[in-house]
Amino acid sequence: MDRRIETVAILACLLAAAGPALARGPRPVVRAAARHDTSPPLRLMRVPEVVSQAWEMPAPGGLPGRRPGVWPRIELPRLEAQVVEEETLEGMPLPLTSFEGVGNLNNRVPPDTVGAVGPHHVVEWVNLSYAVYDRQGSALYGPVPGNTLWSGFGGRCETSNAGDPVVLYDHLADRWLMSQLAFAWPHDFHQCIAVSATPDPTGPWHRYDFFFDADILNDYPKFAVWPDAYYLAVNQFEGASQEFRGQGALAFERDVMLAGGPARMIYFNLFGVNANYGGMLPSDLEGPIPPPPGSPNFFVEVDDDAWWPAKDQLSLWRFAVSWANPALSTFGVGGNPDAVLDLTAAGLPFDADLCGYIRGCLLQPGGSRLDALSDRLMWRLQYRNFGTHETLVVNHTVDVDGSDRAGVRWYEIRDPAGAPFVESGGTHAPDADSRWMASAALDGAGDLAIAYNVSSGTTFPSIRYAGRRPGDPPGLLSLAEATLVEGTGYQTSASRWGDYSTLVVDPTDDCTFWYFGEYHAAVSDWQWQTRFGSFRFEQCGQCPLLGRPALAVQGGAGGALLTWTAAANAQTYDVLVGGLGLLRSSGGDFAAATAGCGATRVPGPSANLAGPDPPPHEGVWYLVRGVASGCLGSLDDDSPSRIASRDTGIPASCP
Repeated sequence: MDRRIETVAILACLLAAAGPALARGPRPVVRAAARHDTSPPLRLMRVPEVVSQAWEMPAPGGLPGRRPGVWPRIELPRLEAQVVEEETLEGMPLPLTSFEGVGNLNNRVPPDTVGAVGPHHVVEWVNLSYAVYDRQGSALYGPVPGNTLWSGFGGRCETSNAGDPVVLYDHLADRWLMSQLAFAWPHDFHQCIAVSATPDPTGPWHRYDFFFDADILNDYPKFAVWPDAYYLAVNQFEGASQEFRGQGALAFERDVMLAGGPARMIYFNLFGVNANYGGMLPSDLEGPIPPPPGSPNFFVEVDDDAWWPAKDQLSLWRFAVSWANPALSTFGVGGNPDAVLDLTAAGLPFDADLCGYIRGCLLQPGGSRLDALSDRLMWRLQYRNFGTHETLVVNHTVDVDGSDRAGVRWYEIRDPAGAPFVESGGTHAPDADSRWMASAALDGAGDLAIAYNVSSGTTFPSIRYAGRRPGDPPGLLSLAEATLVEGTGYQTSASRWGDYSTLVVDPTDDCTFWYFGEYHAAVSDWQWQTRFGSFRFEQCGQCPLLGRPALAVQGGAGGALLTWTAAANAQTYDVLVGGLGLLRSSGGDFAAATAGCGATRVPGPSANLAGPDPPPHEGVWYLVRGVASGCLGSLDDDSPSRIASRDTGIPASCP
């Protein structure tokens, strides 16, 4: 594959020659939250009245160059089943869990299904309600209206329940982020953000109201977790005219928000740089290894050569934030991309035009045709650091063969901080059905999974997933798809579907995928349903042998400095602590002698452990264990690692 990269160095030089103002690009706008507070626990907060009124919500604004044409609403011939041969090695694993999610309590179309998973909870949010579940699918709280989070807060965030929800689990801090829009249409646009004050999403929340603009809508907001900020991409539209007003890129002061303090945002408006930019996603961190210190966040956009560029391409921007001096923050090269990946030259051209971008396009067995939303990348842009390389994974919907049959185009992008290139990519369309509204992610072992909707004139809208393993034939999701839930109904009149779905990786083992998506169990106008469930590649549980680090301890006043050599295959490390006297008296029973976890998921190879000196005639023992891809190294012998469990002689002290 030709991994050709077109950088914007020449463009930057041309802009510099044109004048300093153009070379400089947009200046960062810094704005403090309009208001903030910390809420009581959710169970003590007033629940607003549920508003239920049949309404097909306006479609996300059309992005530049791909506005819907004036197409007649005619019935096209139904497609007969026609199998397209694709090399299949074996099938995807069957679901581990499958639970019914939040339904259409507010009588809105579409649901905007989004969800996240933590060590003990699952949170799902749809238009316009959310719920908290345990990991066995039992509801712990809700469903309640989305603006319940801002009950008693005051201002637009309390009074408006405008949707476009986002839920993220911040595994770096063991906290949750939830956000939605608020406005008084067509004016006064806000981004409402809540960050949990504890690991429990039913507890108190740090709440924020960030004013966006008096007249410009911050449409289709998509957040991402990163060490130095919560990043956000929005498509901007004038409320009154609904004309496109460019791409917005924002960063929110994560460390301050985690503490509930008065936070700021940094905002770049790219409309004056290039009015064609739009539909970006920020990179959302998953996995135990954070990006290198000081790494910028990565924003990516896809463009069809029929829209405005001369080729099919992925463009990548680097968003570097300085909270110490926000004026030094930068987005791309003067607002233009840091790198452009030529998909045509890489052998990955595509056609994004499904039915001229009209809303009613994809077939069901009856009723209306469904919205393909093929003019943008689909949620999320997952980032993962494997230690040896950094990757981004993303997808979008394309016309497979010119017949308005939708397929899922996916990419794995390597080296986003250096010279980005498409390591692998392809279009998933194994038969005559349409597949769309997908979400993609890699697990800690490098397995790729993509979950999506499937529908046709003979297939009810359902949820399926497919995948590939490292080393599988390039360009293919070579593991045959499995079904999370089979639809048994369709949508009779409304065409809106989506507008997005969510695939995440479980932070407790870095192997299990959880998907949140839409389907229909009955024939109806509005009563869509959602389903969330999990699956895991079998080989992700086949852990590599993790070598034992050689440990050295240097005692000091009030603690100890531990240093160790790198363990083979380890990405991070756990440190367990116990009493030496108890270890001796128990005959070397580590289970009885373990006092607790001194440090967890340390990037290595050292840790400072604070604590009092042991009493006379006593001592402290330390054991360091390597961790990689959810696999835990053995502490006291060279036996193979175990997935999502501790050695039989050691209790689960570290989280």
